[in-house]
Amino acid sequence: AVCGACTVSNDQEAAIGARDAAQINAPLPIIDDPDVAGYVAQIGNSIAAKTPRADLAWHFYVVNTSDVNAFALPGGFIYVNRGLIEQTDKLDELAGAIGHEIGHVVRRHAVDQMKKQTGAQIGVSLACTLTHLCDSRASQVVINAAGSALFAKYTRQDEAEADSEAVVNAVAAGYDPRGVPELFRILLRERERAPSKLDAFFASHPLEEARITATENQIRQVDPSRLERLVVDDSSFHTFKAALGRVPVVREQT
Repeated sequence: AVCGACTVSNDQEAAIGARDAAQINAPLPIIDDPDVAGYVAQIGNSIAAKTPRADLAWHFYVVNTSDVNAFALPGGFIYVNRGLIEQTDKLDELAGAIGHEIGHVVRRHAVDQMKKQTGAQIGVSLACTLTHLCDSRASQVVINAAGSALFAKYTRQDEAEADSEAVVNAVAAGYDPRGVPELFRILLRERERAPSKLDAFFASHPLEEARITATENQIRQVDPSRLERLVVDDSSFHTFKAALGRVPVVREQT
């Protein structure tokens, strides 16, 4: 039966996320370079700390694949693909992408989906799918599945809520929220240029101009004098991008 009346506590959610992360991290090509992983964790933690779920034990990972995508597991486990980072030109765009994934966790979207599942929880089915794929396919396929398996369950309303959280949380953490719609525009342009590279992202994050308009309208409500004081970019971001560039890309296995 559908577990409509079930409740999932914060501790249970964190335990589910930790279990699933343990299962998918082993086969995923996670970048452990401290200049890369540490920087993304620093941005992520600075944003998460300003949310109503600052008490979660947040974890941030950079996945070494050129596929453009990002996804979140329940309980504060956030994954950003190298390919998405490479699409960003400024710090506020990366902060917006991470803020969006944090927004899904803040709104407990994955937990809501678990309650709608019949039988197996979404985390279990995700981990099983990934493990099976990891046994037989290249890591690139695994990451596509990771994003799609999780985000394909999300509604457009979920995506809109995560966008809204990205704007609110970026501002709270001191980042310019205009990076959120800017990154969306970059991805839409890139889809026209190289559609296959973004298949996984657009399968798991339905992106229309309406989402760009909605975030821009939300940003207009922010005091302009406050906007001007927020961080758009800094040298540390470009040092980070250079460090990422020195990490060899994982090639698809045959």
